[in-house]
Amino acid sequence: MSNALTHIDNKPSSQPSLRASHCEDEGRRKLKQSPALRFKEFDGDIEETLFGSHYSFHTTNSLSRDKLNYDKGEVRNIHYGDIHTKFQTHFHLVNEYVPLINEDVDLAKIKEDSYCKVGDLVIADASEDYADIGKSIELIDINNEKLLAGLHTFLARPSSESTSVGYISCLLKSWKLRKQIMTIAQGTKVLSLSAGRVSNLKLNIPTLPEQQKIASFLSAVDNKIQQLTKKKALLEHYKKGVMQQLFSGQLRFKDENGEDYPDWEWVGGNELFDNISDKKHNSDLPILAITQDQGAIPRELINYQMTVTEASVASYKVVQKGDFIISLRTFQGGIEFSEYHGICSPAYNILRPSSDDVDRAFYKFYLKTSFYIRQLQKNLEGIRDGKMISYKYFSEIKVPFPSKPEQQKVATYVSRIDTKIESVNNQMTQTQTFKKGLLQQMFV
Repeated sequence: MSNALTHIDNKPSSQPSLRASHCEDEGRRKLKQSPALRFKEFDGDIEETLFGSHYSFHTTNSLSRDKLNYDKGEVRNIHYGDIHTKFQTHFHLVNEYVPLINEDVDLAKIKEDSYCKVGDLVIADASEDYADIGKSIELIDINNEKLLAGLHTFLARPSSESTSVGYISCLLKSWKLRKQIMTIAQGTKVLSLSAGRVSNLKLNIPTLPEQQKIASFLSAVDNKIQQLTKKKALLEHYKKGVMQQLFSGQLRFKDENGEDYPDWEWVGGNELFDNISDKKHNSDLPILAITQDQGAIPRELINYQMTVTEASVASYKVVQKGDFIISLRTFQGGIEFSEYHGICSPAYNILRPSSDDVDRAFYKFYLKTSFYIRQLQKNLEGIRDGKMISYKYFSEIKVPFPSKPEQQKVATYVSRIDTKIESVNNQMTQTQTFKKGLLQQMFV
């Protein structure tokens, strides 16, 4: 995609060349700039103007969530919380899950110009953090339905023909505009914006053809991200279904000769895993944090802030690569796998396969299934203000024990799905990084 763009002065995007000039216009000094990254058919400086010169504000309502539903009604309502959490920047009503206003709400006093139109911006004017304050959507297609902007939003409508549908919402996500929005936000616990301050945001708006090309290009990038997001979700859903069948024994593999593997045994966890309490170390091994999403991982890799004394570290347990760690409380994820050699708090129970007939990868997946987690939740030992999983209760839960070759086949199959998911996730990350770079360099 980047071949369609050209750098100013042929310099790399990491070192953009910003060209600035000043001119006199009706007694005022206006700053003109050029973007660092631009389609090759466009050149020249872009004059700086104000948001209020291009948009006017229209009345919004203050209906709370209890006045909305997803079943009945004639008018849909955009709630600021949905802008923060789920709506796409380029808003197509048919692709979004938008609530309806309850039928008992009187809308007779709503003026016609308060109903949303294609090209309108709906801006969230309140947030608890700077990342979301001023987050906006641009209405690209509203499917000829009645739509209102609701609680904690601004409804901004183009007041001239100087803007192209789809462009301004992209511009508002650029770093220059995000910095301005964060600067004008007011409040402590809850940040808020005013229409007056938003009107004074400084914009550099190019010609309509350039706006249209930028909006179209960024929309294509967004579509790619959405496609990858859906693909990842489908793969994760498929993995969940396959694991349910594989680890329950409903779906079985055949051996190399096409014959059935032996029937599965179901045994107590202590028959397959020993409880290890090895404290023989010189405190020079990395301290492991036990996380739900990454398993056991060195603290420095996740910027773990808690400090411990040398005396405490001396009592820590050794964790070998391939060990499992009972993660104390079920809401922390149950039992985590370690890809690292290190040490962890003595409060944790370290599990290590007791024989070569146990395939670590098989149990890495099985011990994270929802079925097994539910079993853990039923077997909790209360301690003070929390719930802790003990080795005793782990031992009482029956786990499957297929033959080693079948364990390996199951683990390999699920691992391949994980590899596909990771590949899609990497593509998503790369595309999002690419888009971030575009937003930094295509706007001034």
